[in-house]
Amino acid sequence: KRSNKKIQLFLKSVSIEGEIKKPMVLDLDALLKLAPLEERVYRLRCVEGWSMVIPWIGYSLSELIKKVEPNGNAKYVEFISLADKKQMPGVNNPVLEWPYVEGLRLDEANHRLTLLTLGMYGQVLPVQNGAPVRIITPWKYGFKSAKSIVKIRFVREQPKTAWNIAAPSEYGFYSNVNPEVNHPRWSQATERRIGEDGFLARKRKTLMFNGYDEVASLYSGMDLRKFF
Repeated sequence: KRSNKKIQLFLKSVSIEGEIKKPMVLDLDALLKLAPLEERVYRLRCVEGWSMVIPWIGYSLSELIKKVEPNGNAKYVEFISLADKKQMPGVNNPVLEWPYVEGLRLDEANHRLTLLTLGMYGQVLPVQNGAPVRIITPWKYGFKSAKSIVKIRFVREQPKTAWNIAAPSEYGFYSNVNPEVNHPRWSQATERRIGEDGFLARKRKTLMFNGYDEVASLYSGMDLRKFF
């Protein structure tokens, strides 16, 4: 079995491009210095019904967005992950199209809770958690938080995202945590919190937007059953 310790992600930089005035290529050192780092303790809710509480390290993605100055055509932000077949045998799995792609509306990306993430638990990100840079959107299911990002694109149209392409009836573009909209094969009304007595832990009620009510205004007037 391949050990994570043996995998070397040769991700030297992140390209920021598309509908912006100032395209950039930033290495990890530049990303670390772009804005003051802060620790944020967020709840993470997986679409499969488990959750965790994790101290992430990073800064609001809006800090980067301000630097690159999106133009009036930018409506969405697309995140493209590393896909190296030599190091990452999972990308040969035909279930998903590779590279892994995720996306947000520009206003979602600009929300202060959206975290450009460079560390966790006081350390740099481990390989299995998305090193060296990932996104965290705590009010959405975990698969929306793209890992090992190599490219950030500002685009006009809604990105075609990995899980939405694979199973559009199961994984919507928005994928906001919503206890009232079940996955076709299981309920989203409850979750098990990892770290609370393991599989013996009592299920707890899942909160709308994972408890981050301040994002509700982003979806004012939207039918969240239709736009799941």
